[in-house]
Amino acid sequence: MKKNVFLTLFAVVLFSGCSNEFNNIYRSTDIAYKYECAKEYFAKGKFNQASILLQDVVTSQKGRSAAQESLYMLALSEYNNRDYEAASQTFKKYFSSYPKGDYAEQAAFYIGQSLFESVPEPRLDQTPTVGAITAYQNFIDYFPDSQLRETAQKRLFLLQDNLVQKEYLSAKLYYNLGGYFGNINDGTESNYEACIITAQNALKTYPYTDKREAFAILIMKSKYYLAKNSSEAKKVERYRDAEDECYGFLTEFPESKEAPTAQEYIEKCKKITKD
Repeated sequence: MKKNVFLTLFAVVLFSGCSNEFNNIYRSTDIAYKYECAKEYFAKGKFNQASILLQDVVTSQKGRSAAQESLYMLALSEYNNRDYEAASQTFKKYFSSYPKGDYAEQAAFYIGQSLFESVPEPRLDQTPTVGAITAYQNFIDYFPDSQLRETAQKRLFLLQDNLVQKEYLSAKLYYNLGGYFGNINDGTESNYEACIITAQNALKTYPYTDKREAFAILIMKSKYYLAKNSSEAKKVERYRDAEDECYGFLTEFPESKEAPTAQEYIEKCKKITKD
């Protein structure tokens, strides 16, 4: 028991001593000393302390030889401290300030990398995803021969998959709502139309996506049910459109598990369109 109390007291004293030491460094007006301490904290993996000190150092180092290094180290400290939004902004500041600087290539890459680390799941707002894609593409454009190009390219594709998945989930939601019998004022039409438009736009934007068949299935089914739920004035025209869509689907995906569904729709459409 006494031993545990002693260890606890020792830890408190040690922490207090470390805290006092950092506070003394932070209050110092000697920028060179503060910068050396920041580098030491960085080397020890104490990125929060390094970041706090570097905030002051960066402001005072403008126009000096260590300005580049201190700004880049601040960005890395924020990144390693998982403050990805701040890191992205600081890397961006470095690259805009020193486009031909010693760390320009790394900074340009880490603008995208910082955003990549904060990308949300596909159901959520994808603004960081779009920002990361733009940053990675800019990096590839600026440094086409970089050793980091392949990594940036792979992550760019992963991020594009995120955007595709979000579009797919949106289209599927519209399709599911279209089949919901509780819709008021015949909302089925607008839901199926929204599904078709969302899926078609996704295919135009991402023509080589591996979800091409999944989008095509939603379009085919939505067009059929859109026709089925249409007014008499629109029914024949929409059944013809659904029939054409089914033929196009079978041409592109003859081995699809939904091929029998397409054949079934064609037969049902023909009963309306042949008259």
